Amino acid sequence: MTLRSAAVSFAAGTVTGALYWALGTPSPAPPLVALTGLLGIVLGERAGTWGRRRLAATRKDPHDQP
Repeated sequence: MTLRSAAVSFAAGTVTGALYWALGTPSPAPPLVALTGLLGIVLGERAGTWGRRRLAATRKDPHDQP
């Protein structure tokens, strides 16, 4: 784990904690709230991967094709 990964993880945890506080949700969250959060994490990760692949595909030079 790099320092950047740790910093991003810490920031995400801080934001999540602030959201729990703002919504008045106890931590650990009730099962439905926790599962919804996990679903959001998975979908966000998939969307990030998809976006990164799309961005890489658009950056390819069309003249690289044989």
